[in-house]
Order: sequence, then structure tokens, then C-alpha cells
Amino acid sequence: MPALSAGSGSDTGLYELLATLPAQLQPHVDSQEDLTFLWDMFGEKSLHSLVKIHEKLHYYASQSPVPIHHGASALANDLAEELQSNPLSSEIRELLKLLSKPNLKALLSVHDTVAEKNYDPVLPSMPDEIDDDEDSVKIIRLVKNREPLGATIRKEEHTGAIVVARIMRGGAADRSGLIHVGDELREVNGILVDNKKPEEIIQILAQSQGAITFKIIPSIKEETPYKEGKMFVKALFDYDPNEDKAIPCKEAGIFFRKGDILQIMSQDDATWWQAKHEGDANPRAGLIPSKQFQERRFALRQPAVLVQPQKNSNRKSYVETVECEEREEDAEYDGNNTGAYIVGFRRSFRLSKKDRKTNKSMYECKKSDQYDTADVPTYEEVAPYQHQSDEKYRLVVLVGPVGVGLNELKRKLLISDTQHYGVTVPHTTRARRNQESDGVEYIFISKHLFETDVHNNKFIEYGEYKNNYYGTSFDSVRSVLAKNKVCLLDVQPHTIKHLRTLEFKPFVVFIKPPSIERLRETRKNAKIISSKDEKSSAKPFTEEDFQEMVKSAQMMESHYNHLFDKIIVNDDLAAAYNELKTSLDKLETDTYWVPVSWQHS
Repeated sequence: MPALSAGSGSDTGLYELLATLPAQLQPHVDSQEDLTFLWDMFGEKSLHSLVKIHEKLHYYASQSPVPIHHGASALANDLAEELQSNPLSSEIRELLKLLSKPNLKALLSVHDTVAEKNYDPVLPSMPDEIDDDEDSVKIIRLVKNREPLGATIRKEEHTGAIVVARIMRGGAADRSGLIHVGDELREVNGILVDNKKPEEIIQILAQSQGAITFKIIPSIKEETPYKEGKMFVKALFDYDPNEDKAIPCKEAGIFFRKGDILQIMSQDDATWWQAKHEGDANPRAGLIPSKQFQERRFALRQPAVLVQPQKNSNRKSYVETVECEEREEDAEYDGNNTGAYIVGFRRSFRLSKKDRKTNKSMYECKKSDQYDTADVPTYEEVAPYQHQSDEKYRLVVLVGPVGVGLNELKRKLLISDTQHYGVTVPHTTRARRNQESDGVEYIFISKHLFETDVHNNKFIEYGEYKNNYYGTSFDSVRSVLAKNKVCLLDVQPHTIKHLRTLEFKPFVVFIKPPSIERLRETRKNAKIISSKDEKSSAKPFTEEDFQEMVKSAQMMESHYNHLFDKIIVNDDLAAAYNELKTSLDKLETDTYWVPVSWQHS
């Protein structure tokens, strides 16, 4: 193997010597195993790279390089002053503009700093004497900067020894490669730690500046090789380590919000994972509760008992979706205070609360452990995803309480581009009317076939109204997507988890009402359909309507917000529509973090 040209004269380069060494040692090696070890060791790519760097630096140092000028910044300032005293040609103006740029000034300043200073750390001398009986003791020195050392310690219950409990991935201790889990700490900067509490030792470290000297007894436990964390998760809950009494070291914890993407650096500890925020330039990881530990904590919490408000005989019953026998329509806010309620169109299947005999999602009749565990909001493993031109569009799911404006937002999207957006056609068992066409207003099927489809889990939601079945099927969603359209679907929030599949890749938007005060102000002239009246007349919103809308939204957000990708407050209809439209446009161009199960294998 040729040596680097950095070598001079007849001197043999270190790189060339490294390449020939195994062959020269071969006659002196007894076993094939030892020879294989030598070849592997001296053939290691990282060692070769290190030697190349060494020879380059050695050759450069032999030239005794010195800075041409120690005051580049001052020279640039002098040049600028002199140029300004001369007639300003186009070339001089360009040069003056270049010299005034902050990035060039910063570069010249760094040059001057490097030219004038020596950055080698000044370490204290090693101890002159080490006890003979401490031949297993290791002396380690680390130069401390502003970042923590990235290690935690604990006191052994039986022996009282202070040992390293955890090394934070990417921290100073981890990067040094000198301290390992299980190492016993004997001294810190010459101070014995035998009779000290871990808190006292941490205080010593916090007060230390510059180099820190550790005397340790290395652990005999062999560590498993560290691999860079490639697992990313989406946090489904808020976390503040300062409020967590169980965390072993609050300073080592990391703060995150629901929706944050975390890179998992280590899962060696079953209780505390090591992670960092995705894209964070700081390599040091922090502690977060593991998925299993957080699930146990959630399970121990007593669930809140939700008391549904009792409806009296004078209370309105909202028609939530289906235009049934009486052609009842959704009551939706028009946002313009015109005094006219908005004539609704058919939404994804839901029935009036008053008249609903059954209103079920496809899985409600069968116990499913898979979907039960999905209700525990901890972490969800995710991967980056971008829509490709040859793929079907993602399903858009809208959820929100009755009267919040779902219908009108959906209608405005359809009107904006009828070729791009589409809605599902519900199934029903009622008789077709003269002016209706099969597959347009409804898909008309027999009661027997409907019940067979229910048994075969073909419906997202279904229910019975006046002895007729109504439902929204999975096939009706597929039909819209097959036409290369974005399918707009609104469902009860508990059905979202059944739609979160590779096939549909749903983007879930929660439409949230503003405060009751704003509802009173913006909806004072709007009206709502009351199904209590046989004529289905429009009536103004009442105070009870507003309260129920807000309470329903709070319940939805409390139980299902970990499934929401976007939350839009419908305070102003035009603003809410623009925000929704912008979000849906970005779905087709931007990269999103989605569950790993949505990736093609």
C-alpha cells in the first residue's frame, strides 16, 4: 500500500509502516487466531484514517506555519476607511459592501483570535504516587465546560459505595469513553466520597471549574456496544421533569409537549429512556419515562366519571347528520350573523341523539385488545412521510361538537374545488323515493344485506332510525379516494382509531368552539334545527345549546386529543376555513411524521 506523499526523503511513512506490519510480524505469531486478530486490528478503517490525519498534521507542523497577519480585522477597517476617501467606482462600492458584511467581520475576528492564542487545555499534573494496593484504580481527567457531565450516580444499599448509575448518550462523559456504568467513584478532585451522599458529590461537581479529576475502580461488567438511536416517537402527552417525583435526576430530564417528536437514544433502562428532541443540535440525551412505565402510571390514575346532562322534555335534540324521512338537516353556524341557518348536506353517518336507537362503530360489539391499548396516550413510534404523486390522497377526518360549523367548513371546501374534494354516500335500508337515485343521495340496500355487512365489520358507523338502518361504510371512503379525490369525512371521535391504517393515513382535524362568551356574540342570530318538532323548524341557539357545545368539545379534547393532528378554533368562519384549507394544501407537499405502521414494507 503506497505511503502518503507527506513523507519526506527516505523516511518510511507511518501509514506505510502500518500496512506492512502484519506481514512482518507473521513469522513471530504462533496461532492463526492471533494472526487474524493482528490483520483485523491493523486493517481497521478508523485506524487508517487516524494515521492519515496524523501524517497530514505532522507534515503541516514541519513547515512551521505562522499567521501572515495577527490583525486582519483592523486591516479590513483601515482598508475600508482608505477606500471611502477615494472616488467610489462600482468595484470599490462592491468591495466596501463585502467588507461591511457581518459574516466576513466575524470570520476575520475568528482568524485573529486563533492567530493569537493557544487552545490546548492546561491539565494538572498526574499524582506522583499511587498506592500499591490500588493497581485497579483508574485516574480520569475531564475538561468541564458549560454543559453537564452527563452521568448520574447512586449509593449502593449494601456496600455504601458510590457508583455510576447511568451515562447519558451524547454527553461529555459518554463522548470521553472513559467512564462507564457500574464504575465505583472513590475521589473527586482529591476529595474522598466514601461517606458522602450523592447530593453532596453533585454539589462538588457543580462547583468545579476546568479539569475534574476522578479516581474510580472500573466496573468488571462488560458493556454492550452502543448504537445510535434510530427510533423516533411522537409524544402523546405533556411532560415536565420538574413535576415528576419519580425521576432519578430532575436536571437530567427533558421537557416536552404533546406532539413533539423525540429521538430515542437508549432503552437500556426499562423505566427511564434516554431521548432528545428531533433535530436538536445538542448531542446529549435526557431522561423521559419509558412507554411501559408511563402506561402503568396512567393505569393507576382513577378515570374521571363523566356525567351526561339529563335532557328534559323541553330540550332540543340535535340532528347530527342524516337527512332521514323528514329530510332533517344539520344545524350549523353560518358565521355571518345573517339570521338564517345553513341548509346542510349529508355528512358521514350520525343520528339524532333523541331518535338514535343504536349508533355504533364497527368494533364496538367486539372486544379488541389492540384498540383498547391504543387509548393509552404515551408514545407512538413514527417515521417521516411525504405524499407521492402516484399515491392516493390522505383521508381527511373532521371531528367536533354539534353546531360548531363542521358542515359549513366541509361545504366551503367542496365548493372551492369539486374536482379535488369529495364526500361519502351513506347506506340505508329505507325505500328509495321517486326523486332519488341509487348511489347519489344514498346507497339503498336490503335490511338483510345491511345486517350482514355489519356482521362483517364493513361500516365505520351505523345506527337505526325509525326502523331503518343508516351507515357509512369503508367502501364509500374507498370509492372517493379511488376517484383521485380528497375524501372529507366527519365521524364520532371514538371511531378515529379504527381509521388510522396504512390504507387511509387519516389527517384528523378537531374543530373547536370558542368561549361561551364568543358563542353568544357570534351565534346570536344563527339558528339550529330542532328534531322535536315534526316540521323540523329552525330555532335560535339557546344558552343550553352553547353550554352543551362547549362541554362536548371539552370531553372530546380530553379523551381523544392525542389522535388529533390539527386543532382549529372556529371563532370566525372565514379565518377557520382559510386555516383548514392551508393545512390541507400542505398535506400534499410537506413532510409529516406518521405512525411507522403506515410505511410500506
